[in-house]
Amino acid sequence: MGLEIVLAFSVFAFVTSVTPGPNNLMLLASGMNFGFRASIPHVLGIGGGFLSLLLAVGMGLGEVFDRFPQTYEVLKWAGAGYLIYLAWGIATSGAPSGESSEETRGRPLGFLGAALFQWVNPKAWAMAVGAFTAYVPAASGWLLVVATAMLFAAINAPCVSLWALFGARLRRWLQDPRYRRAFNLAMAALLVGTLVPLFVAW
Repeated sequence: MGLEIVLAFSVFAFVTSVTPGPNNLMLLASGMNFGFRASIPHVLGIGGGFLSLLLAVGMGLGEVFDRFPQTYEVLKWAGAGYLIYLAWGIATSGAPSGESSEETRGRPLGFLGAALFQWVNPKAWAMAVGAFTAYVPAASGWLLVVATAMLFAAINAPCVSLWALFGARLRRWLQDPRYRRAFNLAMAALLVGTLVPLFVAW
């Protein structure tokens, strides 16, 4: 890649990483309900899972979808089902950790769950496929694929972390159970709302 392509790719990676999507909405809710420190495994899981997805797409996984279009349907419904499950978990989250309220329940998404989610996350797939189709020449060597994936993952990690940090900052403003419940319901609704473009587009 030339410098201009690297800069353009970096802007693409930043914009797609920092804008709202399933990962960022879940991290916002996790930061608010459980705090930033407890959300770190979730952040790391996103990074690890997304990196593995990028490498797989860069190494040719996208060709599988070209040859077997029905796999898109499998991905769509698996992703939709898991998103609804996660949205339910957010909607029923209790008090932020550290409170003695009997309402406290649930736990943040762990490393493995967050990593596996990237493989059914519609936005993650769009980001990965977009990155390699728009910025990486066809039939590129494995070294360029790895470098591209590493750069994207390096830009993505701090961007998604900001959402968990912002959620953690909201905790003191949402100590009232009514406001907290409204916040969680709103986050769950927005998470389910991310499915609309998925079904419209596919």
